[in-house]
Amino acid sequence: MTVSVALFTSDLRLHDNPVLSAALRDSQQIVPLFVYDTGVHRTGFDAPNRQAFLADCLADLDAGLRARGGRLVVRSGDVVEQVHSVVRSVGATRVHVAGGVSRYATGREERLRSVLAGTGCTLAVHDAVVTAVAPGAVTPTGSDHYAVFTPYFRRWTEAGARDPVPTPRRVAVADIASEPLLPRSGITGISPGLAEGGETAGRQQLWEWLSSGVSGYEEGHDNLAGDATSRLSPFLHFGALSASELVHLARREGSPGAEAFVRQLAWRDFHHQVLAARPDTASDDYRTRGDRWRTDEKEIAAWREGRTGYPLVDAAMRQLAHEGWMHNRGRMLVASFLTKTLYVDWRVGARHFLGLLADGDVANNQLNWQWAAGTGTDTRPNRVLNPVVQGKRFDKRGIYVRRWVPELADVTDRDVHEPWKLEGLDRAGVDYPDPIVELAEGRARFERARGV
Repeated sequence: MTVSVALFTSDLRLHDNPVLSAALRDSQQIVPLFVYDTGVHRTGFDAPNRQAFLADCLADLDAGLRARGGRLVVRSGDVVEQVHSVVRSVGATRVHVAGGVSRYATGREERLRSVLAGTGCTLAVHDAVVTAVAPGAVTPTGSDHYAVFTPYFRRWTEAGARDPVPTPRRVAVADIASEPLLPRSGITGISPGLAEGGETAGRQQLWEWLSSGVSGYEEGHDNLAGDATSRLSPFLHFGALSASELVHLARREGSPGAEAFVRQLAWRDFHHQVLAARPDTASDDYRTRGDRWRTDEKEIAAWREGRTGYPLVDAAMRQLAHEGWMHNRGRMLVASFLTKTLYVDWRVGARHFLGLLADGDVANNQLNWQWAAGTGTDTRPNRVLNPVVQGKRFDKRGIYVRRWVPELADVTDRDVHEPWKLEGLDRAGVDYPDPIVELAEGRARFERARGV
């Protein structure tokens, strides 16, 4: 009886999963394996919101496998040691895993390959499982990656997303013991509004999005009050949804909104190919500028707590704390405010985001922060987003602000983005702080430091 191992990492799904599909083709039986990685715990990457979302994903994956005659096999510890133990226990001849781009993921693959070499078991690493187009599949002449999105997007479009693989109908699992799944209920510190995870919830969200949301995405994706984005990013992060399948389904819908959505999926792939080529950018500047970052703990605390005195910044930060998610326009704004207006190191913001975001991953979180800070791939590194202008443009009536900053519930549309301009009793009746810094002062400070 031949046996293969399908090692689940960032591909916690049954639909369009090349890892699972290849393992089933390889052998008569498989071990669908997930390892609670103690190495991830040591890095601090297993924040409560991601732990909870992961718990949902694993429970749903196990249920899906059981409906097909199988089950998820769970272990905890060092991934390489646990895979090695499983291989020896069942006599597996091949381990299948999705290719990663972080230094941690590629290091894990190298260790797996080395350890398995002495067992007669081979390692098969599958690309374009986490992304729609594999990192490194398209490169410019003379370089191993694209540093500018627009030419990357042209090549990405020409290459095309790989075709989805069929969903298995039956899964025969080898006889091997499993540890119990860790339930969401055992995790503390979860954001109260965190969404439910798992492939089932993700596919329901996907079909609702395709049927009633994506067509208006081009015009409405920056409308903070309208909340007109897909909210699929946490499912993509855990691989509960396939980026390749999303590209094909969106293009089948065919609207300008669907094409705008596909462009955002390409941005996700863009960041993955940058990190694959430059793994150091998870912690180091992509473009070193000699920044002399400020450290003002009171200002940083006000930013984290949503008490900066700038309503749109504060609304977005409070949404993050409550939901473990933030609207993309909000992410750009709060990152610009921290790194440009307060001139605080982007790593401070990136760490805070990773402590809360259900969709927080190294490629997109770190490189989006660098883009906003001007140390990354932005072709206009000195751009500064004005929170008042952004509010009047993308939350004209202050609906989003009032949703998350109830102190401003009774402030008029005219004043909701500039409550410090209220006078007399109107100002006295609003329990909301004054701005921690004047925008002009922050901009001048940034420009002096950068020599702009």
